[in-house]
Amino acid sequence: ALSGCIEGGGKSDGGMARAAQIVLLLGCLCSLACALRHQQSGRVADPQKAALDWLSSHSNHTNNWVVLVDTSRFWFNYRHASNTLSLYRTVKRLGVPDSNIILMLADDMACNARNPFPAQVFNNRNKKLNLYGEHIEVDYRGYEVTVESFLRVLTGRHGASVPRSKRMLSDDSSNVLVYMTGHGGDEFLKFQDYEEVTSADIADAFEQMHEQKRYNEILYLIDTCQANTLFLRFYSPNIVSMGSSRIGENSYAHHHDEEIGLSVIDRFTFYLLEYMETYVSSSGTNSLLELFNSLDEKKLRSNAGLGLTSLQRPLEDVQLTDFFASVTKTTPTLESYDIEGGA
Repeated sequence: ALSGCIEGGGKSDGGMARAAQIVLLLGCLCSLACALRHQQSGRVADPQKAALDWLSSHSNHTNNWVVLVDTSRFWFNYRHASNTLSLYRTVKRLGVPDSNIILMLADDMACNARNPFPAQVFNNRNKKLNLYGEHIEVDYRGYEVTVESFLRVLTGRHGASVPRSKRMLSDDSSNVLVYMTGHGGDEFLKFQDYEEVTSADIADAFEQMHEQKRYNEILYLIDTCQANTLFLRFYSPNIVSMGSSRIGENSYAHHHDEEIGLSVIDRFTFYLLEYMETYVSSSGTNSLLELFNSLDEKKLRSNAGLGLTSLQRPLEDVQLTDFFASVTKTTPTLESYDIEGGA
């Protein structure tokens, strides 16, 4: 009999889901084999406990959700749209489907009349990669991107007329990645150069998510001036936060494009993406701590910050793929079934 069995049913493509199930099943079988060898050698081991220990050494989540927010309007904030679209491309490369991504863009840079490359957005002056390609789904755009709509996405408090594509349908087994970029200051981030969201607003929204069982763990990334102040008020459990700059520090652009006439990406996001694109695959084991350690002051010209709120596992065990990649929906169980039975 096999314990720690798997229930399929993830939202990723069928082939990817089957492959992930096979990998997880092989891991469970390896753990059981090791436990049986220990028993035979005279050491006491529980095969069921061994299988569940193997599962618990990884993140407990069964699905991933991603919320990507560009809060800046106007052409001269091109880099903020580029930042957000760059993260969008990375999580899609690692297998997160559009159905589990909420993309919020405060302005449509691709169709701006000043854009010398219509229907295209770039994050590098070499222009090898168009971030605004054929397969992009923007859920909130223009004046739809407000403090209210952002907080409603997090808390799930929508009117009946809001379509599924604009909702984050997470649960207590969801790992949620929230990325924000724009103009900010001490404990606030501007939306549309008109209103602001504060650290306390976001903290209270995360607490509502906790009370409503809308997440397992949250990774909060913020690229703005004085970014690290945006997670000072967080008080809900299992939240890891990373920001681009300390209080009193600016967050700087990385490089300028002469043809576009603007900076095309910010430093924090550039080096985060550089690490992700160089070292991280959907089956990788790179940790969040390794990423943070790669973001040094010489690169950023500011000091990145890391915040932990009652994280219930060691930070070094938190893998980047726990938040940036897709996951097959699995449920560990102590129930057994006969794998030798005929059809």
